Amino acid sequence: MSVRKAGLSPNERAERRGNRPMSVRSAGPGLAAPNPIEAGVAGGVTRCCGWRMSAEQAEKLGLVRCSIKSFPDFPKRGILFQDINPLLKDPKAFTAVIDLFEDHLRKKFAQVELIVGLDARGFLFGPALAQRLGIGFVPIRKKGKLPGKIVSTCYQLEYGEDQIEIQTDHVQPQQKVVIIDDVLATGGTMAAACNLMKKLGADVLECLVVIEIKELKGLEKLNHVPFYSLVQF
Repeated sequence: MSVRKAGLSPNERAERRGNRPMSVRSAGPGLAAPNPIEAGVAGGVTRCCGWRMSAEQAEKLGLVRCSIKSFPDFPKRGILFQDINPLLKDPKAFTAVIDLFEDHLRKKFAQVELIVGLDARGFLFGPALAQRLGIGFVPIRKKGKLPGKIVSTCYQLEYGEDQIEIQTDHVQPQQKVVIIDDVLATGGTMAAACNLMKKLGADVLECLVVIEIKELKGLEKLNHVPFYSLVQF
């Protein structure tokens, strides 16, 4: 799933691959991984990511984090690659991701009508989550990948632009949607997905990711759209 386009900056390559500069603190040789669980457990309840979590949920979150492997200097020097493949390989870790997303959405929203996934790793998590919730899944694809009538939006790269699109009849006006991807890095792709939903008149309840790379400040590009991540680096 790597990006071979010439001229992409390291941060833009991070957005596509789930990578990030090594200057961002994270788990790795000689570095302690920041604990996603805030200090303090009382009565079997832990507070994490702004919401209260049971001991069972906290254990699942720990499993998710431990299943993300760091590779220094990949795919080039100065990049610390966060690999979710071990998480996908472990059925318990993958199930934990879907469990945590499901618990979060059911607690926060009275109704979610559609899960929208970003090309390509949003397709790994989105259908499983949609199935749990008993709702549909719709993919957002790169340019030229979808048949029929589509709506598209462009977003800026440091040395050019890229484009994503969605089939127009798959999302209805005022439909309550959640957008999902594996990582939020620089935020350009997720912001473009929000713009697509706006063009179709949908109501974006929240953007979900497994990993947020905080120092890349991708959240700023979402323009106050609600956002939730399981693991932060």
